[in-house]
Amino acid sequence: MTHLQAGLSSETTEKARLELNENPDTLHADIQQVRDMIVTRPDVGFLRTDDDFILRFLRARKFNQTETFRLLAQYFQFRQQNLDMFQSFKVDDPGIKRALMDGFPGVLETPDQHGRKILILFASNWDQGRNSFTDILRAILLSLEVLIENPELQINGFILIIDWSNFSFKQASKLTPNILKLAIEGLQDSFPARFGGIHFVNQPWYIHAMYTIIKPFLKDKTRKRIFLHGNNLNSLHQLILPDCLPSEFGGTLPPYDMGIWARTLLGPDYNDETEYTLTYDALHVKENYGSGDKECAEKLMKRSQSAVEPGTLRQAGRDNTAQPLLALD
Repeated sequence: MTHLQAGLSSETTEKARLELNENPDTLHADIQQVRDMIVTRPDVGFLRTDDDFILRFLRARKFNQTETFRLLAQYFQFRQQNLDMFQSFKVDDPGIKRALMDGFPGVLETPDQHGRKILILFASNWDQGRNSFTDILRAILLSLEVLIENPELQINGFILIIDWSNFSFKQASKLTPNILKLAIEGLQDSFPARFGGIHFVNQPWYIHAMYTIIKPFLKDKTRKRIFLHGNNLNSLHQLILPDCLPSEFGGTLPPYDMGIWARTLLGPDYNDETEYTLTYDALHVKENYGSGDKECAEKLMKRSQSAVEPGTLRQAGRDNTAQPLLALD
C-alpha cells in the first residue's frame, strides 16, 4: 500500500482493486500518465494537478486514463464556463449559506450497506423566493467537494434520494431545461464522484414529464441508476436497508434534522438565531463528516426540518421492484 492509500480499510483497498482496477504498484505511474496529457489541452486552466487530486478522478473512471483525463478537463472547463457559480465558492457565501440552512443538501451520517454516503433532498423545502436553483446546485457541489476529500468515499461513492412530497407544479415549472442541463453537466459530466443510485420517492406525474426534458442529456449508465419508487418503501428498502435511513423513508434512524450538515460546514457556533460571520472555506475541511459534536447538533433546532412526516411513505404490497426511469422509454 502506498501513502496515497493510507487510511483506507483493508476491505476498501480490496474493493478498489476489484471494482476500480486500482493497483498500488502502478499508482504513481497511472497518475503521471494522466498528468502528462495536460499539455494536450492548453485551452483549459488546470488549477490543481497534485497526486491526491488526480487520484480521485482515476477512481471515478475505474483507472481508464483516457476517460480520467476527459473528466479532469471537463471539471475545470465547467468552472471556466460558469465563472459566476464559482467566484465565491465558500460556505459563507450568502446564497450557498441559505441553501445549506434549508437542507440543500442533507447528508446522513450513516452510510448505506455498501459504504456509500447518502445525500437527501426534500424538494418541497425549495423556497424559490429565498434560494435560486443555481445556489442550491452550488451548495450541492461544494458539499461534494468536502466529502470527496475522504478517500473511502472516492471508492465507495454516493447515493442521492430526492423526496418530491408536496412539491408543487408551480415549483416544478421553475425547473427549466437550461438549469436542469446545468445540473447534469455539473454532476454527471464534470465531478469525480461515483453515484451508485439516484432514488425518487413520492414523485408526482409532472416529475415524470420532467424526465422527458432531461433524458437527452443523461448517459445510458446514469439512466439505469435512476429509480422511481413512488410511495413504495419496499422497493426502496431492497436497494437501501432501513437501518441506513431516517424515519421519513421508513428507516430505523430518527427523523433527519436538516440543519446538521449546515452546522458541520459552518462550525459548532452556528445557529439559526444569529448570522454567521466567520469567513470559512469549506474546501479546507479535513475532518470526516460524522465525527462532529452530536450533542451540539441535538441542541440546535433547524427551522427547516424535513417536509415529510415520519411514516408518510407507505409499505406497498405490490410493485416491489423499483422502476428505473428507462422503463418510461
